[in-house]
This record gives sequence, C-alpha cells and structure tokens, in this order.
Amino acid sequence: MEIYEAMSTLRAVRRLRPDPIPEDVLKRVLTAATWAPTGGNQQGWRIILVRDPAKKQTLEDLYRPLWDAYAEGYANRLEKMPEDERVKSGRALEAGNYLSTHLHEVPAIAVFTFNPAMMAITDAGLDRPSVVGGGSVYPAVQNLLLACRNEGLGCVLTTLLCMEEKQVCELLEIPEGWYTCAHVPIGYAVGGGHGPITRRPAEEMAFTDSFGNSFS
Repeated sequence: MEIYEAMSTLRAVRRLRPDPIPEDVLKRVLTAATWAPTGGNQQGWRIILVRDPAKKQTLEDLYRPLWDAYAEGYANRLEKMPEDERVKSGRALEAGNYLSTHLHEVPAIAVFTFNPAMMAITDAGLDRPSVVGGGSVYPAVQNLLLACRNEGLGCVLTTLLCMEEKQVCELLEIPEGWYTCAHVPIGYAVGGGHGPITRRPAEEMAFTDSFGNSFS
C-alpha cells in the first residue's frame, strides 16, 4: 500500500470481528514493528501478543471500568460541541463502548512493554513529565498500526490499561523492570473500518524558526 495513503487513512478501528488472523499476516505486522528506530538501536521494548481467551477476558474486565469512567466525561464534553463535531465524536464514543464489551472477542491484543534501563531518557531530570523514552517505543507501535492498515486489519492504540499495570504485569508474567505503554486490539473490522481521517493542516501544526511562525 502506498505509504501516504496508509497514513492518511489509518483510523482508530474499535469494532473488530472475532475472525482469526492468519499466522503469516501476524508475522508481517510484528516484523514491521521491529523495523522502528530506537535510541542507540537498543530496541528496549517487547510485544506480548495476547490470544488466550481467558487472558483477553481478564484484560476486558480490567479495561471496562476504566473506559466507563472515561466515557462519562467524554459524553459530558459532547454536549458542548458544535453539531457536526458532536455527531462525529458521538460515533467514536459508541465505537469505544463497543470495544469495552467486546475486547475479549478480538483475535489478538498486542501489549507493548518497555524497559527504561535500555533507553536514553534525556529528559528524565527536567521539571516536567518525561516523554523522550516514548520515542524508543511508540515508533514501533506506529509501524505496527501502519502494517495492520496495509494488511486490511483494523486496530487502535489504547493506553487505559496502563492504569492497571500491576494486574496486567501479573497476568502476562511481565518481569521486573519492564512496564506497559500501549495495548493494541487487532482484528478484521466490523463494517467499513479504515478511511480518510480529519486532522489539522500542516500550516497550523508546523512552524519555521520560531513557535507560531507558520512554515507556509
């Protein structure tokens, strides 16, 4: 698939069928993740591909109350949105509700783990939340998402389960020193799946030489 087309049509697909994914397809999307750059080429991340029904059900049981709490606030914000935004965001909320009660049915959940001891986290000492370490993990997540798009698979990056990290680590036997940062349900879409996305234009997002000075 042409790369710009893949990037511009990579939607968050939350309605997924339980149909199995062929092993060769899974191998390709996992391989794509390994091609991502990391600090010092250390690749201080690992993926646990969760396919066991009992473990998927446990992840759903942990995820659902977190989603319900998030969705309540999201629904309140919907009331203040313009009509066109409210309709679109309402559909996203409904899809999120669907995922929260069908997570156990998806054929695979890619749980991304990371080891900070294998990362050059250059902003760790600054007086703000540290984000640099994510630069050695999230490119792999994006590679996985784009590969899923290329293979006709639906997928979505979720992070709410990071709030239940202790339980997730115990469930998946994640060793000490490793932590979670992303949970990606993968499967074939119910309905349309991916399609054109809406984002702010580059003129609003990219600057020249100083903050706020549009590059155009």
